Amino acid sequence: MQCEVCGNRIAGKPLKVIIEGAKLIVCAQCSKLGRICYDEPKHERLMARPRKMLAPPTAQMKKTQAAVVDTTQELVENFDVKIRQAREGFGLSHEELGRRLNEKVSLLRKIETGKMVPNNRLAKMLERALKIQLIVPTKEEKFPESHTAKTASRELTLGDLVHISKEDRKREDPTERKPS
Repeated sequence: MQCEVCGNRIAGKPLKVIIEGAKLIVCAQCSKLGRICYDEPKHERLMARPRKMLAPPTAQMKKTQAAVVDTTQELVENFDVKIRQAREGFGLSHEELGRRLNEKVSLLRKIETGKMVPNNRLAKMLERALKIQLIVPTKEEKFPESHTAKTASRELTLGDLVHISKEDRKREDPTERKPS
């Protein structure tokens, strides 16, 4: 057998060597040019075999999920005060509450000061941890019956919302108006 590097006849046992990324069978002298590859048992070679990499998902494979916004629920107006009072009522510090919820202390402080509004997930977690109600059903605005009866057959317009009675116009003093 010949050395694949120098071409000389190999005396003794040939060695498998990796030289610049190529696995070659060489003589003892040329084996110094690379790193010797020791034969490993067959089962280890099978386990070390590189696994097939999956192609990244194509646009057809990806399922696009639209963000679902629940418009039937809203956050209470004084959520920051409720959270602070409940936390203090349980005798918890910001750090302890943060550990329980696995949230940052700075985030909890910002929510308690009203600088930040919690998302639905965090609001639900705060509700469970502090045993308070932060998310309530939305309040529907009620319009006077005179307007609802008129607009029952058609859509609501800006004129329906801003209704100025004739009496208000009569009481208005034209001298109070400023020229534009």
